[in-house]
Amino acid sequence: MHYAYWNDWYSGWGWFLWFAVWILLISSIGHLGYSYRTHRRHFSKRNHTAVDLLKERYARGDISREEFERIKQELNQ
Repeated sequence: MHYAYWNDWYSGWGWFLWFAVWILLISSIGHLGYSYRTHRRHFSKRNHTAVDLLKERYARGDISREEFERIKQELNQ
């Protein structure tokens, strides 16, 4: 007796299972890539020193030159 409909992976619902496996695989790879980029961006910001953050604030124009020099001297003491 031939049971091709139920036992063959390429007919019946077998194609749907393989499709689901591929979707899970692709979405997992996408999630890993997104997580890697997000964590890399987050941890690269954590490695800045106080002087680096002060320089960024001065470059953005958040503080004046006098404030920059005063805070920089306080940090170097």
